[in-house]
Amino acid sequence: MLQDKKSDHLQNLKHIFFDLDHTIWDFDRNAHETLTELYGNYNLRELGLHSCDDFISTYTAHNHQLWTQYHLGQISKAELRAERFKKTFIELGIEPEKVPAQFEDDYVSISPTKTNLFDGATEVLAYLQEKYHLHIISNGFKETTLTKMHLSGLNPYFKNVFISEDVGVNKPDKAIFAHALSKADAQIHESIMIGDSLEADIRGAQNFGMKAIFFNPLKVAKPEDVTWEINSLKELINHF
Repeated sequence: MLQDKKSDHLQNLKHIFFDLDHTIWDFDRNAHETLTELYGNYNLRELGLHSCDDFISTYTAHNHQLWTQYHLGQISKAELRAERFKKTFIELGIEPEKVPAQFEDDYVSISPTKTNLFDGATEVLAYLQEKYHLHIISNGFKETTLTKMHLSGLNPYFKNVFISEDVGVNKPDKAIFAHALSKADAQIHESIMIGDSLEADIRGAQNFGMKAIFFNPLKVAKPEDVTWEINSLKELINHF
């Protein structure tokens, strides 16, 4: 936890770098709404998927696993997009030839138009914007990231949006942090990363020599090597 208000460790900060998905933009809630719509639009019950909740939970597990592989450079964007629903349908007993061909494209079109943010996001960003330069570092796909930012009203809060597709490397690679700080005209000692992914955001920043705060709304066990965590974005107001 962040223990002390206006901690000495946070006194000299000028730049705050945020992850977007699962940190500001509520990926799971927006995905749930989108998948519920598509479950009905494609009449997946008639296809043999009798539980929308089972469909969503199976997809979520595959999507998280594939995104971890994507963060680490083990698969490409195209492979992630080709596999996440294919794996979901096949696990749930749907034969490959019966998997709806346009399902992924429809998901990618609809999901970024959802605007659910984590509780307190705009309040916190407005507060921090008065005192710090705010930036995004995202491993999300460029077109969907820009749509999410625009439709959710997030652009006014951020000076820069750094997207891995543009940079050419994903978090946790040190190069994306180096690129972001260089373009933001920020020094490591005056910068901090806030994100939900221990591998991509927290250890990525730490390995670069940068402070990091683990956004942990699900309250999973915090590893000992992670110094700071928050369970709600609103906690940031007490510490900055």
